[in-house]
Amino acid sequence: MSKIHPRNTILVDADGVLLDWETEFSAWMANLGFLQIDNTDNQYLIGPRYGLSDEQAKRFITLFNESARIGFLSPLRDALYYVNKLNVDHGYQFHCITSLSTDPCAVKLREFNLRQLFGQAINKVVCLPTGADKRQTLTAYSGSGCYWIEDKPENAEVGKSLGLRSILMNHPHNAHYNNVGVLRVKNWREIYELITS
Repeated sequence: MSKIHPRNTILVDADGVLLDWETEFSAWMANLGFLQIDNTDNQYLIGPRYGLSDEQAKRFITLFNESARIGFLSPLRDALYYVNKLNVDHGYQFHCITSLSTDPCAVKLREFNLRQLFGQAINKVVCLPTGADKRQTLTAYSGSGCYWIEDKPENAEVGKSLGLRSILMNHPHNAHYNNVGVLRVKNWREIYELITS
């Protein structure tokens, strides 16, 4: 493994941090005739959002993550502007750790999507199986002090336990989380100001 430079490496999740997975997934599900149940935005799991069993939900997520649509997700909020600004103006590189899929075509589409949007800012992309735990991958950065930006509280806590500076991107599905050891942000502007101040 290449040497990690914590001063200029930022670790990021993709979906819910760099990319707006939820909006595209909702549109895809609607095309299949599945509408999200009202007042379920606070649910992280897809099953309760659509009245599906865990097995059905996992199947739909896998189908979506391995579909052509995964190569054309929109950037989340202001990610495009501030990720590129951190890269161009401040020399930061981004290592993306995503529990998307290990299907070779899905991996290529994810890399394509990220490079189309963020160009040279994304220096490395690690694709794990759908929904996989990120501890093993994050362990390579243990004690580095790198920033680690996630939207899933469990993954943010894993990073914190490994000596990373965990930041949680605000979403309705993680609004219940209130661990004071993990910083919460609304957008990339707040991340930019934190990192560059």
